[in-house]
Amino acid sequence: MDATSLQRRGALIEAARDALAAPSIFNTQPWTWRSADDWLQLWADPSRRLRSTDFAGRQLTISCGAALHHARVALAAAGHQVQVDRIPDPGSPGLLARIAITGAHVPTEEEVALYRAIGERHTDRRAFTAEAVACQVLSELVAAAEQQAAHLYTVPTEQVNVLGAAAAHAEAVHQADPGYRDELMTWTNRPADSGDGVPATTAVTPTTRAVPVRDFTLFGRGHSAGPEHDTGAQFAMIFTDGDDVVDWLRAGEALSAVLLAATVAQLGSAPISDVIEVRATREQLGRLLQGGGHPQSVVRVGHPPAGGSAASPRRAPPEVINP
Repeated sequence: MDATSLQRRGALIEAARDALAAPSIFNTQPWTWRSADDWLQLWADPSRRLRSTDFAGRQLTISCGAALHHARVALAAAGHQVQVDRIPDPGSPGLLARIAITGAHVPTEEEVALYRAIGERHTDRRAFTAEAVACQVLSELVAAAEQQAAHLYTVPTEQVNVLGAAAAHAEAVHQADPGYRDELMTWTNRPADSGDGVPATTAVTPTTRAVPVRDFTLFGRGHSAGPEHDTGAQFAMIFTDGDDVVDWLRAGEALSAVLLAATVAQLGSAPISDVIEVRATREQLGRLLQGGGHPQSVVRVGHPPAGGSAASPRRAPPEVINP
């Protein structure tokens, strides 16, 4: 392997390290990276799939899409032009994408800011303040999703009650499923050195909100959601024109783009997937899209209360990256 190939491989591996910070359902981090010739391959990790919560693998694929976008952001900020092939080999269903460096690239200020946001972003389950999200910021979030071949529908105030009812119904359906309860127990009680799951330090106790968040506070473990009630929170739905694996992957890339853009705007954020996991509530949300489309994820953004919130743990690079 010549010097240029070695340098490019090193840059790809470094991007895979940056992608460790991507959000994922239950913080399962269900992906692995493999180096093959001049390509960095993104593989789904079926051992980390939630069989009850995510039967079809939609959220697993969306999570992998978020990791793919994180890696792309890292490479752009490092000055690399890349080629991305999504689902490059239909005969290898676990191979979701591959990336190759094709040349030099001059990073924009926006790309550098997004890269910095990777280290700052984390899911904030606390209730946001009454301060509204600026219209200009919402427009930027919509544009961020569009750049990833997906769409973002900002839920108007008069439809928030529909989203809230859907979230409550999804929670009831999940709690009636023993498989879901087992998965929730597993991923909220991970070994201290596992680097994954949802620890009590990131969970918040239930509070009065228009849209309830998933309750990770088993056995009373968790922290206060704060004195606020999400009054100024903005909810938005990531949706796609189609509903196949490529669309799920694109939705994950859009989710990452929206969350990083929100972080650049100094907003708190949190993905909401429970309303998508249940077919009835996913279809209910789809009816809010007057132009049609397939809901893939919901995000909550807003101004966080004073004080910081804990970040979720991450796995060690050797567990995820095979150079």
